[in-house]
Amino acid sequence: MKNKIKKMAARTLPLAVYILMLLTVQAFAVEDMWTVANRIIIDVYNKIAGVSTVLAALMTTVCVVGMKLSNNQQKVDQSVDWLKRIWIAWAIINGIGAFLAYVRPLLSGLNTIS
Repeated sequence: MKNKIKKMAARTLPLAVYILMLLTVQAFAVEDMWTVANRIIIDVYNKIAGVSTVLAALMTTVCVVGMKLSNNQQKVDQSVDWLKRIWIAWAIINGIGAFLAYVRPLLSGLNTIS
């Protein structure tokens, strides 16, 4: 009985391996991981920069209206302070984007040893 099982296993094991090899699906990546990551980072940054620009414009409008409608100097000074903070934050966010878009490609070849 054991001899029959060994013979049947010897016949079916190569067939099972062959069928398994036929049924496997090979997947090939079109782009490497770093290209995809770079594209995702640029896309996310563009969305963040767009939202930050809209919010900066909206908050600037709120601050200017608050300055025009206030009746004491302390509220005007607070609005001016908030206006400075808003535009500094907007400049930092867009400065990061300018660095990613313009400066980083210039420095990309400098990390290799020749």
